[in-house]
Amino acid sequence: MDTTPLPTVTAPPYICDHIPKQAVERMTGLHNPLTQGYFNLSGSEGYGYGSCMIYEPAGEKWKVMEVKLIPMAPERDVDEEVRLGAKRLPRIVADADGYYFPIENSKGSDHEGYTAAQAVLVREKAQLIIILIRGPQGRDPGADAVALMKLIGPELIIAAAPPSPSPAKKG
Repeated sequence: MDTTPLPTVTAPPYICDHIPKQAVERMTGLHNPLTQGYFNLSGSEGYGYGSCMIYEPAGEKWKVMEVKLIPMAPERDVDEEVRLGAKRLPRIVADADGYYFPIENSKGSDHEGYTAAQAVLVREKAQLIIILIRGPQGRDPGADAVALMKLIGPELIIAAAPPSPSPAKKG
């Protein structure tokens, strides 16, 4: 198993056009995973959106990971999530906040024996959500979710919640 940290700089090849394949392969322990989805970073009214699902390349075709970009999402209270036990994400984008947490896979479930985590980055009403459903044993799923958020978060969250235009100066 590969316990190498995720890359700190994005580089091709990408899955769903924006997620470094190497990072996904390390997080999931899979080589050449199947993917489905896309991101539209210049969507309607200037708000980016999309999702990318990652599946095992053979066999049962289990979904192992999902990344979702939601521009007009219901508000999430990051402080409340942290109060309830999540850990705060490090600063990724100046006007964004977020949290992450490992997920316990219950005994007897289809995911028993795998690691899991979720990370959420919030900017205005936009959310970028990374859900690692089935990661390999021996990796830190929370650290992987944070590292992937650092890689893809700045580009995607800004596309989903572009800065408001500044008011024209009177002069």
